[in-house]
Amino acid sequence: MKLIHHGAYDGVTGSCHELRYDDKKSLLVDCGIFQGDDAKKHPNPEIEFSLDPIQSLLLTHVHIDHIGRVPYLFAAGFDKPIYCSEPTAKLVPLVIEDALRIGFTRSRRLIKKFLNLIDGALVPLPYGKWHAIHDGIQIRLSPAGHVLGSTIFEVKLPSKKIVVFTGDIGPGNDPLLKKPVSPPQADLLVMESTYGDKLHETTDDREAHLEKVIRHTLEDLGVTIIPAFSLGRTQSLLYELNRIFERVQKAQGSTLLKRIDVIVDSPLASRFTELYKEMSDYWRIEAQHHVSTKEQPLVFENLVTVGDHREHKSTLDYLAKHELPAIVIAGSGMCTGGRVVNYLKRFLSDKRTDVVFVGYQASGTPGHHLVRGSQWVRLQGRKHDVAADIHRISGYSAHADQAGLIDFVASMDEPPKQIRLVHGDYRPKRILREKLTAMGYDVD
Repeated sequence: MKLIHHGAYDGVTGSCHELRYDDKKSLLVDCGIFQGDDAKKHPNPEIEFSLDPIQSLLLTHVHIDHIGRVPYLFAAGFDKPIYCSEPTAKLVPLVIEDALRIGFTRSRRLIKKFLNLIDGALVPLPYGKWHAIHDGIQIRLSPAGHVLGSTIFEVKLPSKKIVVFTGDIGPGNDPLLKKPVSPPQADLLVMESTYGDKLHETTDDREAHLEKVIRHTLEDLGVTIIPAFSLGRTQSLLYELNRIFERVQKAQGSTLLKRIDVIVDSPLASRFTELYKEMSDYWRIEAQHHVSTKEQPLVFENLVTVGDHREHKSTLDYLAKHELPAIVIAGSGMCTGGRVVNYLKRFLSDKRTDVVFVGYQASGTPGHHLVRGSQWVRLQGRKHDVAADIHRISGYSAHADQAGLIDFVASMDEPPKQIRLVHGDYRPKRILREKLTAMGYDVD
């Protein structure tokens, strides 16, 4: 048994791990794109490793840094099955289509060809059961609590050894997602370490922080911009904004209907939100209760969704001209592209603007420069001065923090025989390794 890393070992993005289970055969776990400084080190997204031994691909979830190189995998000749959870199988086509349009091709014919190939390869599997796949290997899927459909894979080899791939582990406090559950045992645990050196805000603290920003927006008639990933973060924010508005309206004794708009300016996020609502069976119990009582936790009276580019441009002009308070949720989450860049270019120089970051910002991205307190940022090749207030609310992270990662390991019925830390920068990995080693675990 040998583990080969094709990405996200010395950094966070580009997750791609090959498990060689005999001399000539292996399986691949994820095949993601590199972002930020990782992309500078790996400018060529094409597949540079041999596909000959690979018998299957396991997808932990649909974030682009975990599946963004899948089109390149097919372009290189990959024709094996792709195993994933049932929600992931429904979400993959949307993410891949978007990735193809942005970084691969604009050809509708070619996009359709790739989507047909991927659709034919996808093998959706239910959680909680062992499934035989090939060469005497069995896999079992468990919710990872990171985004809808995110999965922890247990891989049982013919030798009876068990390798566990965590993918990205959620913090367990997402209002829509079930908490991650630790597997009972592992000969090798391959675990993410994104926030191995940090502790997040609590759920109450994060909501209080966001509510404070919203009240400020109401007072100064400014614009709050939230760069958010289309899948996962946007839906969690909508859920909690709904709750915050209910509290503010109750405290003020009046409706917010004509006083503030929540604008989701991302066609992809809107499509994801519809799929989220369709798959409410996979939500955690509390959120399912809202649906069963006919409440709509992802829909409320202030919500505006923006469709095509013309509507996007008119929304920008309307906000700038009328100076009305608004909360804008738009992608991309790290401000590397997408519609959020146009909002930043228009409103960053206004001191009434608030920019709220709720997710990981890879080194070298515009989002990373902003959260570090830079007085200017380069967007699409041009420098823009920053007068806006920049906020970072760590409690909305979709990743477990240091305490959550340690608890994930400690909650296993048997201590893992060996731990391999991936998906982390040098400092988080080093600090988490030291913590786990001091607890008696074998970590490399």
